[in-house]
Amino acid sequence: MSHSTTRLTVAQALVRFLAAQYTERDGVRHRLIAGTWGIFGHGNVAGVGQALVEAGEDVMPFHQGRNEQAMVHAAVGYARQRDRLSTQAVTTSIGPGATNLVTGAALATINRLPVLLLPGDYFATHSADPLLQQLEHPVEADVSVNDTLRPVSRYFDRITRPEALIPSALNAMRVLTDPAETGAVTLALPQDVQTEAYDWPEEFFAERVWRVRRPAPDPAELAEAVRAVRAAERPLIVAGGGVHHSGAEDALKAFADATGIPVASTQAGKGSLRHDHPADLGGIGHTGTAVSDDLARTADLVLGVGTRYTDFTTASGTLFQHPDVRFLNLNITAFDAHKLAATTLVCDARAGLTALTEALAGHRVAAGYEDEYRAGKERWERMVEAAYRADDDSAVPTQTQVLGALDAVVGDDDVVINAAGSLPGDLHKLWRARSPRQYHLEYGYSCMGYEIPAAIGVQQAAPDTPVWALVGDGTYLMMPTEIVTAVQEGLPVNMVLIQNHGYASIGGLSESVGAERFGTAYRYRAADGTFTGAPLPVDLAANAGSLGMEVLRAKTVGELRQALRAARASDRPTCVYVETDVERAAPAAPPAEAWWDVPVAEVASREAAVTARERYDREVAARRHHL
Repeated sequence: MSHSTTRLTVAQALVRFLAAQYTERDGVRHRLIAGTWGIFGHGNVAGVGQALVEAGEDVMPFHQGRNEQAMVHAAVGYARQRDRLSTQAVTTSIGPGATNLVTGAALATINRLPVLLLPGDYFATHSADPLLQQLEHPVEADVSVNDTLRPVSRYFDRITRPEALIPSALNAMRVLTDPAETGAVTLALPQDVQTEAYDWPEEFFAERVWRVRRPAPDPAELAEAVRAVRAAERPLIVAGGGVHHSGAEDALKAFADATGIPVASTQAGKGSLRHDHPADLGGIGHTGTAVSDDLARTADLVLGVGTRYTDFTTASGTLFQHPDVRFLNLNITAFDAHKLAATTLVCDARAGLTALTEALAGHRVAAGYEDEYRAGKERWERMVEAAYRADDDSAVPTQTQVLGALDAVVGDDDVVINAAGSLPGDLHKLWRARSPRQYHLEYGYSCMGYEIPAAIGVQQAAPDTPVWALVGDGTYLMMPTEIVTAVQEGLPVNMVLIQNHGYASIGGLSESVGAERFGTAYRYRAADGTFTGAPLPVDLAANAGSLGMEVLRAKTVGELRQALRAARASDRPTCVYVETDVERAAPAAPPAEAWWDVPVAEVASREAAVTARERYDREVAARRHHL
């Protein structure tokens, strides 16, 4: 029996293969690789570049990036908005183009978000050796700079022969679509192999549907979980990003409605319940709300749903202080489910919550417990109102007043994106999430520079949705490059650019740990050599305008409100530039409600560090090992 073949280059075959891959969950089909981002150099222009030209936009849409790391961020933003059911590929040359992928790959893998990376590599034949940008290793000839992607990839292969692409490509799709395994996937492509021809079996290009599983809970684990919930007097749900990835928001609401168990959320899980649901307590942990953290300290059962329990969530192991506290973790990955010596429920979040709701029929927490957390929720809401309030329209706004003004403008389906600086803490405490996708915080890697390219990816995934990138001046200076891409593609992303003259978040942290804000302000050097002179005369708004954005400058609260409304109504990329008042003490975000472990110098001669260490020793004494 003969099988038909098609003669194509490796790169042509890969593009054709990727165009035929689909996911399916709950009977709905999605294209897996919706497009390819690329910056071309000698390591991919004649291979993947030529293949994309030959395939055409109908087969594989192409997006031109300006920075390789930013292209990964855009693909990650796209994948998150599409519930991990669809993502994008990123192609680069060899050398710096490839190593620029590492930060984006780490972000994707840490956040459990799929992205396909296709960096060029050295000649597999070593016929031109060393070639431009090749790393030479004196004792390992098969090492290349792409090996830096191994520890940050969930799957990695170097395609040194054409036929090796077939099993590797299939494995890559398997990992991208596996909710328990997904992250960055890297197929390193030697530039000579990219252009090599091979007779490919037609079956390789057949349409494939990768079904995204919803594994149900094991009956024995479910029974044990039910016993744990029934025995608890003060249970608390910690909702993580897995709730969103599973599309389990309605199942979580049904569970909370039926049982009365309150819900606190991680950065990734915020929005799992709408902010005005009676059981929604807002963020938890170091940047959490007072009501969430107070309940966490007295909870006798913590039900973690789709969370990794980072140090911000657990307050570095100091938050959960009930002497008999136990953990019940519902997670699709056994690795995360077993954290904190928990009772495990290894399954899909939606399937697990639905099963728990049915098995706990008739069970509800005590009325007094509900009254307690609802009263705490009301008290916190008054703190939010105070932080947002701006009675004087002629005043320079504080950062929390910026958030209050934005809160008054956005609709239920707007997406607000942030990743780093002082904004994540303010947003986690204060933002009123109105829909599952509105609150888009990348806090697994907290990568400065994520916001603008991620906004582009989200806008591609949701073309009719207003998208806001909230950016401080420090983050803006890290990576403003993709503004050009947004302009080129006609994507009407909105950027709120907050000028506070330095690394405000790290400045505050520096002060708290005895480092005295050293090296955190954007200022001229003073006579003593420190950066304590006048603020630098940079004009970031002019820079954004020079890259093609419409720029609206807001100097007062009133002007800010007007600019935000105009930006939301605009059909082009728009920047709202505001310089915040960092001197006024109020209104400001409430202080941290729980600790975060940043070790302080054990010996020092400066008073600030000595005092900080004394405070550190008191706080660290509260750490627990949950066994």
